[in-house]
Amino acid sequence: MAVAIRLSRGGAKKRPYYRIVVADSRSARDGKYLEQIGTYNPLLAKDDENRVKLDEDRAKYWLGVGATPSDRVLRFLDAAGIMERTPRNNPQKAEPGEKAKERAEEKAEKAKEAEEAAKAATEAENDATGSAKSEETAEAVADAVDADAPAEEAAAIAEQTAEGGVPNEQADDTVGEEAKADEAEEKAE
Repeated sequence: MAVAIRLSRGGAKKRPYYRIVVADSRSARDGKYLEQIGTYNPLLAKDDENRVKLDEDRAKYWLGVGATPSDRVLRFLDAAGIMERTPRNNPQKAEPGEKAKERAEEKAEKAKEAEEAAKAATEAENDATGSAKSEETAEAVADAVDADAPAEEAAAIAEQTAEGGVPNEQADDTVGEEAKADEAEEKAE
């Protein structure tokens, strides 16, 4: 006969209360047992001394006879200093399952496709409105040059044109006008 030290559930619905019992391992969870050696009330606070009550002498006796404790009871015995529990290590505990990985891959692919479609739509929109935008940037450059823009603003405008903000022909014209404006300022001084 294999003997186990385990929990036997009692109490009401959603109000669990457990007995720590020594029973034949083949008997039902809440069925016949050989001896009750303690109680466990999970509804009490973790630091409450009445949460786990255990008759240590009887527990030692049954362990000496060859009874095997369940994992939860082994935790209680370890806390009481009767039997040491070796910690378990499951490095894959937080890793998602196969189907969850597949769903994540599908979701990533859909997001990538949506991003590419949005990028293509933006490029098409830029091509359609590119000529209007280039005219607006050319006007902004001309306004900045007319207002005798400082050299820093002229450099910023030049960078913008290099990035493609203004067509190259207009950029060359505005840079030439800026140089003329700088020369005029130097002569005036």
